[in-house]
Amino acid sequence: MNEVLQAIKERRSIRRFKAEQVKDEELNTVLEAGTWAPTGHGSQDPWIVAVQNPEQRATLSKANAEIMGTTSDPFYGAPTQVYVFASRDNDNNVKDGSLVLGTMMLAAHSIGLGSCWINRVDKMSERDDVKALMKAWGLPDGLVGVGSLALGYPSAAPHPGKPRKEGYSRVIK
Repeated sequence: MNEVLQAIKERRSIRRFKAEQVKDEELNTVLEAGTWAPTGHGSQDPWIVAVQNPEQRATLSKANAEIMGTTSDPFYGAPTQVYVFASRDNDNNVKDGSLVLGTMMLAAHSIGLGSCWINRVDKMSERDDVKALMKAWGLPDGLVGVGSLALGYPSAAPHPGKPRKEGYSRVIK
């Protein structure tokens, strides 16, 4: 089977991670893959930020947990959190950012890393504490959070994929 199609079929969300930090070369591979995701009009509008700093990760996890209404870590203890932002006034911001995140998830899987999409980044990007971090990261004003990834080395095997539902796709001629 084609390697790309195999990766698409095998990739699963990972929610258990080893404490070991992702190697720089592997992280850069995932981030570069995100830069090759398609964007509307070739705008390359999304911004990708990988956070490995323990204090910043803790601040971001706490913010996400508060929005979710829990005290548990929404990032499942992953040693790296990857955020995707896009211009608020770009009509394709969520679509473009989602493609970036999906591309990075496939890239991560293809090199043995685990990932899980984490929501609520749109709400996080409205908070003053997160806005301060975004400014410290050198991001421009006017961005909205699209999504994020928990990223690291899996500490457990993922559950097998569910069978695909009947009639999922159709061909109309």
